[in-house]
Amino acid sequence: MSTDGPRLAVKVRELRRREGVTQARMAARLGVSASYLNLIENGRRPLTAQLLLKLAQEFQVDLREFAADDSEALAQDLAEAFGDPMFDAFELKAADVRELAAASPSVGRAITSMYDALRASRQTVAQLRGVIERARAGGVGVDDEVIGAPDTSPSEEVSAMLQRHLNYFPEVEEAAETLWKVWRLEPQSLYRGLTRHLMEAHRVLVKLVPAHVLGRAVVRRFDRARSVLMLSEVLPPRSRNFQLAHQIALLSYGDVIDRIVKDAQLVHDGARGLARVVLANYFAGAVLQPYQPFLEAAEEVRYDIEMLGHKFATSFEQVCHRLTTLRRPGAEGVAFHMVRVDIAGNISKRFSGSGIRFARYSGACPRWNVYNAFLTPAMMRVQISEMPEGQRYFCVSRTVVRHSGGYLQPSSLHAIGLGCRMEEAGRLVYSEGVDLGSRPVPIGVTCTLCPRTDCEQRAFPASTSPLLVDEDVRGASVYAVER
Repeated sequence: MSTDGPRLAVKVRELRRREGVTQARMAARLGVSASYLNLIENGRRPLTAQLLLKLAQEFQVDLREFAADDSEALAQDLAEAFGDPMFDAFELKAADVRELAAASPSVGRAITSMYDALRASRQTVAQLRGVIERARAGGVGVDDEVIGAPDTSPSEEVSAMLQRHLNYFPEVEEAAETLWKVWRLEPQSLYRGLTRHLMEAHRVLVKLVPAHVLGRAVVRRFDRARSVLMLSEVLPPRSRNFQLAHQIALLSYGDVIDRIVKDAQLVHDGARGLARVVLANYFAGAVLQPYQPFLEAAEEVRYDIEMLGHKFATSFEQVCHRLTTLRRPGAEGVAFHMVRVDIAGNISKRFSGSGIRFARYSGACPRWNVYNAFLTPAMMRVQISEMPEGQRYFCVSRTVVRHSGGYLQPSSLHAIGLGCRMEEAGRLVYSEGVDLGSRPVPIGVTCTLCPRTDCEQRAFPASTSPLLVDEDVRGASVYAVER
């Protein structure tokens, strides 16, 4: 048995460079000649299953790194970056971009990193220009206004980490299952069990306190000096349990989280700290919705989100999050993608288990039904959509409201989108009564990457074709004209 392909050749080369070893030293550890390893790295010899296992043993590599093909995702990021008007003169082709991503992913990631820095610099220059113009107009002095630091996008690094792991962390799942087993937790008295764990394992006292004591928008505060965990009394029971489990993740299983965040691709300040928070939230979701019982319940009710929320006493958003993590080998659920957006169109959470692509540098396609959810609050919306390349998805969306307290207290409104490949749509209760063979809604990743020039919602010209404006012809938009 052998595993061939240029993709694996690139991954072997990247692994060797990451480990800082020569071809001769790596070849010696693998029991092959340096010349044979050179042929493997150049795609001229296959990487056999035996050598793949030897690599995993010698260099403590997760085999999922070799299974995952992230070249297409990198190609999409590069295509989006090269869609910037500054590259128009180079007339780059899609095939060139895909070839770069497949043959030299390190170079590709370096380019996207440089483009990130360029965008941040542009933002800073725009801020400075605005301050200077206001100063000249006599409004404020330059020293009176703080210029925001460039966005180094730690959230982008964490999103990429989740995508590399397919949003499934077996070590965290095992930790959550250990907590249930060792502390004999019971679903009907989960709050009591979690507070007992904090007291007996860490001498931490849990207190429910008035919202004004914690301060505006603060729902949990851990006083390390006094060993007191304070929770806002405005939190519903499900959120109290979630916050308790989050704190237990940091106190009892911090070593598990630390091992995961020692990721070479988490390089910016704040990325590791954000990753710890994300993984603690993952642990909390796994505690409230244990893997095997949750998977069995999901299959039984055909992924009815509200029914799962009732059964596990969790929110709509918590259930959606958990559904994206059901990737345990041999016990997998539907492969979902999930996105959370606000009413201004900002994407605050995203993960793709279905293979759908999200824009990195610009807004998503307005035809996605997650944006239409704001038109019908609290109502589930269903959409069959098709990408330009022909991939079809079955998507559901609904708004969610998070309240911060009593009367006239601030609340947030978001829309959650959850979707899967059309082949799996029949497993979802939401497909009942829907003609799965009906004409899909044409969508794209973002305007600049979408070749559909006749779209009435197009906001920008496509980077794949020149901008042609005919003043004698008015299409659905200024960029949608007959060609």
